[in-house]
Amino acid sequence: MVIAGCVHQYNSLNSQPDVLKSLYSALQPSSSLEELRYHDGGRLSDQQMALLQYQRENIHYLSEEILRLQECLSKYERSDDGSTPQVDLAHLLAARDQELRALSAEMNQVQSELRLARNLIAERDSEVQRIQTTNNQYVEENERLRAILGEWSARAAKLERALEAERISNLELQKKILKLRNQSTEKAEQEA
Repeated sequence: MVIAGCVHQYNSLNSQPDVLKSLYSALQPSSSLEELRYHDGGRLSDQQMALLQYQRENIHYLSEEILRLQECLSKYERSDDGSTPQVDLAHLLAARDQELRALSAEMNQVQSELRLARNLIAERDSEVQRIQTTNNQYVEENERLRAILGEWSARAAKLERALEAERISNLELQKKILKLRNQSTEKAEQEA
């Protein structure tokens, strides 16, 4: 980054075309990936996916640019007129190579976070599956208990009806016994 800045300053002082101008946006410090955490249940954000795509394209571009600069450097080093800014090209090549390494490292970090996000999603899916299985077991147990409760309710209603019939039968029996006693008492009084 420092070398790239020196190249830019050198080019500006000598009124030469600034070959690094197209890369200034890439040379700016990127926002930390810590600010681009996961959204929507652990999935990568749209910003991270866009950043990953941008880095891939930029790495491809920088690789081609390094090859082109290496060819130019080889041609300039073969010339003997002494007018070629070989140091400038060497610095530029080093800056491009450094930027390529930085982008590769950042892309590796994004890919690492992508793997982490996939692992988190897999863990959450497994947890959801476990919860669903447990919930299904609870549903089955509730249905079994409802069936038992229904059976007990039916038995209780049947016993209640039988008890009511028995109570009525006892009342009628008591009336008959009382009636027989009264008749027996009246008969005894008449005989006396």
